[in-house]
Amino acid sequence: MGERTYSVDIGTQRVDLPLVSLNENLALALLITVDMGVEFMSQAGSELAEILRPYNVDIVATVATMGIPVAVEVTRHLGLDQYVILHKTPKIHLADAVSETVRSITTDAEQRLLFDRARIKDVEGRRVAIVDDVISTGASTGTALRLLRRVAAEVVVIGTLVTEASLWRTSLGDDAQMVRALGSIPVFRPDGSGGLVEDWVG
Repeated sequence: MGERTYSVDIGTQRVDLPLVSLNENLALALLITVDMGVEFMSQAGSELAEILRPYNVDIVATVATMGIPVAVEVTRHLGLDQYVILHKTPKIHLADAVSETVRSITTDAEQRLLFDRARIKDVEGRRVAIVDDVISTGASTGTALRLLRRVAAEVVVIGTLVTEASLWRTSLGDDAQMVRALGSIPVFRPDGSGGLVEDWVG
C-alpha cells in the first residue's frame, strides 16, 4: 500500500501532503516547509505577502523552525530586509531573553518562546505581521502575540500558509480575525474500516 496523501491548494499551488498518524485517534496532513523547495516557498511567500501588503507591515515575526522559510520569503516579497524569530530552544544569545510560556493544547510538557532582547528595538512601536507555516491549535500563535505585545510591538495581521481544522479560532479568541491564510486543511480521524475521514473541527 502506498503512502496516503491529502491534496490541498496553498494559494495557486496544489500539493500532496503525506498523512501521518499522531495516535490511534488522530492523523495529520504534514506540511514541512524546509522540504518544499525554493520555488514553492518563493511563490507561497509572494502570494502571502500580497495578502499582507495592505496592512503596511514594518517587520515580520515568526516562530522557529518551520516558520523561518515563510518569514524569509514574505519579508523579501514585501521589500523589507529584517525579520525576527521567536525561538523554542535555548541558544547562547538567548540567555537573557524575554520569554513566554506556550499554553499548548496538545502537550503536557511546558514550552517557552524566547525573544532576543537585542531585537526589541526592531519591533517596539512598529507594525508587525506574525507569519507561520501552519496554525493548528493556535497555541504558538497566541504565545507569540502575547510576547510581542509585551515588548510594545503592534501586531496588525497574522499570515499562514494553511490553517488546520478550527481549534485555533477558539484559542485565539478576538485575535482570530487577524488570521489570513493561503489554504486550509482538516485533521483526520479513523473511519473504523482502515480509512480516514476529514475533521474540520479538530
